[in-house]
This record gives sequence, structure tokens and C-alpha cells, in this order.
Amino acid sequence: MKKILITGADGFIGSHLAEHMVRQGYCVRAFTLYNSLNSRGWLDQSPPEIRRELDVFAGDVRDPNGVRKAMLGREAVLHLAALIAIPYSYHSPDTYVDTNIKGTLNVLQAARDLGAEKIVHTSTSEVYGTAQFVPITEEHPLQAQSPYAASKIGADQIALSFYRSFGTPVAVLRPFNTYGPRQSARAVIPAVITQIASGMKEIRLGSLHPTRDFSYVTDTVRTFEAVLNAASAVGAVLNAGSGFEAGIGDTAKTIAEIMGAEVDILCDPQRLRPEKSEVERLWADNAKLRAMTGWSPEYGGMEGFRRGLGKTVAWFCDKDNLARYKADEYVI
Repeated sequence: MKKILITGADGFIGSHLAEHMVRQGYCVRAFTLYNSLNSRGWLDQSPPEIRRELDVFAGDVRDPNGVRKAMLGREAVLHLAALIAIPYSYHSPDTYVDTNIKGTLNVLQAARDLGAEKIVHTSTSEVYGTAQFVPITEEHPLQAQSPYAASKIGADQIALSFYRSFGTPVAVLRPFNTYGPRQSARAVIPAVITQIASGMKEIRLGSLHPTRDFSYVTDTVRTFEAVLNAASAVGAVLNAGSGFEAGIGDTAKTIAEIMGAEVDILCDPQRLRPEKSEVERLWADNAKLRAMTGWSPEYGGMEGFRRGLGKTVAWFCDKDNLARYKADEYVI
């Protein structure tokens, strides 16, 4: 099996992906963000048999020399490392340009020079902005409604430019809203669960009326392996979504129902995006990904969404997991 590098392996999706790829028999080098505590992020919570198989490389994607060293001997790269918190991008947009655009450039340069066989670059549904038509296909216009989205459009275009300019074997995978165990509480589903699990009766969220296409994390993880192994995906942009649309307010009510809680769901003004920055609707057309790779979601539709939410609730309600979150604080 291929020797692969996963950047951002210490994060929410990245840690699940690293575990999945080890279980599938891949030789995984996990690129994690260097820190003086020697923390490997969520990989520290991986089962011992997974941790033993991981080759962990601590560095920073903004450093081209470190990226090149991490990529030595790797046949393929799954590039997930990025700054993703939308509210923080209003506060510190420069860091998003450095990490998301320059970091991606460093990965591409190293992959090109070292002859990598495949680079799967992670995009985001936020690049589409509010849907101009639904379901959203890969031909939908790009519209950055936050500095984060703008940085990801830039990163996507850098990746595609390497394919068109140099023949670098890049595929752009565009996940919609992934949820599941380990997700940051800045995201809506963990925000609801942690507040209810902490005993709060008034659940504070941002805007309640937008809709999202939520994908359970294991479905998203499987798309990376599917795209990695699809030769026809080179040069392509592929939506990774469940093909199911749910409102934010309705999702919060569904979670409360699953948790057996009676709560009031409130719009907290400090959690609102600037007016023109809010993405009102996201709903993926995943037909291209299905046709090109044979992938299909295991948690699609309302039935699948409820199953995924049930697993997510169970994880967050474990007292040790819940203790990692500060449900009573809003942090951008």
C-alpha cells in the first residue's frame, strides 16, 4: 500500500483520517503542528495500536523546509492542514493567508519537486458562499463571504494551477459541513451538544435560519481514500457532501430531542457573522464524486443524520470528553 503523508493529522478530520488509513493498511506519516508540550492533538487520544503505527512529524506547513522533509519518501499527500475558524478569520486574516495559501504552496512545491504520485488538497463548501442554485455542483460560482473562504479559494486555485502549469497530480476535494466526535465547539453541532450536556436550558447559537449539508466524519474520511485511489480525479474538483439539507435551528431541535432535553434555542448576537458574510444555504450535489470514485454516504438523509448525531452525542456526553470543552464560553 502507498506511503502517505497527512497534513493536519492532529485535527478533527485529520485524526479520524489518519486512524482510518492505518486500519486500511497504509504507511502513514502524520504531520502535526509543532508545540513545546509535544502534544499531537487528537492523535493523543487514538488507540495505542494506531499510535504505534503512526510516523509523527511535528512541524508547520508555513515552513517550506519542514514540509519538504516531511514529504521525503512519501508517494502521496492528503493535505488537510489549515486554519478553519471563520470568526477568527475576521480578527486575524493575515494568518489565514500564511497558513492556507502559503502552506498549500509549500506542499505543492515539495510534492512537485519530489515526484509525488497524488496530492489530495482539501477545500471547503464555504468557497461557494450562499447557494445561487441547489444542489450545488462543482460549477457553482465561487464567492468568498469571509477571509477564511477567500484564503481557501486562493489555496484551491494554487493547487489547480500546479496541475495546469506543471502536470502536478492534484485533486481538489471540497467537503461540506463535517460533524462528529472531536469537532471543535466553535461548530454548531458540538456547540448545541456541549451546552445541553452541561445542563444549560438556554442554548445560544448564531443565526438559526441558514441551512447546511452535514456529513458524518467517517463519510468524509472515506472520500479522501476514494479520491486518492481514483486516477480520473487528477485535475478535478469534487464535492463531498451527504446530499441532504438541514436548517441550523431544526438541527438544534433534533439534537435536543435525541438528548431528551427541553431547552430554549436562542440567537446570540455575538455569535452572528457580519450581515453580508453569512452563508445562507449549502446543499451539495455529490454526483460527480459518486460517479468518479464509487463512494456513497453511509449517513445520508434524515435517518442517517440522526444516526450520526446519536454517535456524536454519545461521544460528547462521555464525561472525560465533555471536560475538554468550555460550553459556558464563546471563543472565536
